[in-house]
Amino acid sequence: MIILGINAYHADSSAAILVDGKLIAATEEERFTRVKHWAGFPAQAVLFCLKEAGVTIEQVDHIAIGRDPKAKFAKKILYLLKHPGGGVHTVMNRLRNSKKVASLEKEFAVVCDVPEHIIQPKLVQVEHHRCHLASAFFASPFEESALLSVDGSGDFTTTMIGTGKGNKITVIDSLDFPVSVGSFYTAFTQFLGFPHYGDEYKMMGLAPYGEPIYLNRLSDVIQFTNDGFFTWNSTYFKSAKDVVVTYGEDHVPRVSNLFTHYLEEQFGKARSGNEPLTQFHKDMAASVQRFTEQLIFHMADHLQKRTGLKNLCIAGGVAQNSVANGKILLNCGFEHLYIPSAGHDAGIAMGAALYMYNQVLEQPRAEPVFSAYTGSRFTDEAIELFLKSRNIIYTKYSDADLFEKVADRIIDGGVIGWFQGRAEFGPRALGGRSILADPRRNDAKELLNAKIKKRENFRPFAPSILREFVEEYFESSGDVPFMEKVFPIKKEKQPLIPAVTHVDGTGRLQSVDKTVSPRYYDLIHTFYKKTGVPILLNTSFNENEPIVNTPAEALDCYLRTKMDMLVLGNIIVER
Repeated sequence: MIILGINAYHADSSAAILVDGKLIAATEEERFTRVKHWAGFPAQAVLFCLKEAGVTIEQVDHIAIGRDPKAKFAKKILYLLKHPGGGVHTVMNRLRNSKKVASLEKEFAVVCDVPEHIIQPKLVQVEHHRCHLASAFFASPFEESALLSVDGSGDFTTTMIGTGKGNKITVIDSLDFPVSVGSFYTAFTQFLGFPHYGDEYKMMGLAPYGEPIYLNRLSDVIQFTNDGFFTWNSTYFKSAKDVVVTYGEDHVPRVSNLFTHYLEEQFGKARSGNEPLTQFHKDMAASVQRFTEQLIFHMADHLQKRTGLKNLCIAGGVAQNSVANGKILLNCGFEHLYIPSAGHDAGIAMGAALYMYNQVLEQPRAEPVFSAYTGSRFTDEAIELFLKSRNIIYTKYSDADLFEKVADRIIDGGVIGWFQGRAEFGPRALGGRSILADPRRNDAKELLNAKIKKRENFRPFAPSILREFVEEYFESSGDVPFMEKVFPIKKEKQPLIPAVTHVDGTGRLQSVDKTVSPRYYDLIHTFYKKTGVPILLNTSFNENEPIVNTPAEALDCYLRTKMDMLVLGNIIVER
């Protein structure tokens, strides 16, 4: 049974393919187009997935589309009737997008060079939030779990709760557009002067520099309700007549301002992008982050009490809030938490395919997914041929010699481009396409920003830690394979790893398992043997672009920055 899942004409366009329920490949289209959050048809991602599975589109049994325009159709009409004229622009924009989704057989026919009648019978549409739930539960190790999907909006839903048992998901309830945690968080991200799609992580990084002194005032913006959900004061948010998200001909998602002048009247003038960040901005970021955490805890705790279950799976854009994720088990009644590597909308492709396989076709679940390495890969032979074509001098090493040489260069203050195995699925670099540095250096952040990243200095860098040392360095234990949680670093350990200790004493860790990431594990272990520290500083291999996907992109990034060493498989390129 072969199932292809796609997220198309939506931000973070992607494709994933299952063979007998096993995830063979999954990747975002942005890795090929080199445009962040690319939102068109994932043509190259589709072709990549088919190639990795060794099949043609004719051999695919089902194509699961992570969107269902018919979902909540009556509620959409009712909303439009209640807002005559006010929602026309939004509705028209969504209808244009729906037409693109409805004509996907034409896209597949062109891309795969087959007649449309081959494609049409294979297509099935799966509602947005059910895809999110499926991407988390069916990939989790849990036989039974509570489920929570939270994002901006999708198919007229902003939040969905349910349960999963075996190969079935049961939806309990959902919250309708426009009331949304994601939109609340985005509105204040824009208010603080971060206007681009996906900038929310900047406010999360800024939050620890402030104090949450505006919590009480935010309770006028959003109100918790006794049913485990929430409502909001619409006076703070623009109406649907102002299109929330548009996807132009360049397929770049753009978000119009979500907040009104009333929000500025209550909280002060919005910051423009070139204005300095004041303590007010930092305190506002801290307040919004803390309020969002409390809202997530409110929903999760109510869900736990309602279901009585001890496992929780979370997905949706808000699932990328790693700070909140690290606190959920401490503030709710759950004992175990699973969040997929692509909790955001790229994960819709994987979720649609899993939903079709498990829920619709009632097939047994495959092994749980603890590896995000489902993307591009290149042999050493292919890398050597490429480097020779560019007249690049390189040296090839054995594994043992490679790890020794790279570890020594890191200890010597080097910044390393690390390109190994398959690329990761999701927004985090996890040792497949990473830039690495010494976490013990006080100046590591400045070195990275000066040599490569050139990003805001308030944004933290992450620690990759050998799995068996997590409890020694962090105040929480457990597997964090996808860098999806932030934990406090033990006070006595913070001076040892200043480069990956955020201003509030936390770190967004990745626990590195030898069975999942053997080469990355061996490099960190080599560094550990030399320094006594089982951690490397890890950030994504890119420079204001999507994470590099090919040796050519890795080399270009290396050459245009001041990176000290490029490691491609067993091959090293040095200045």
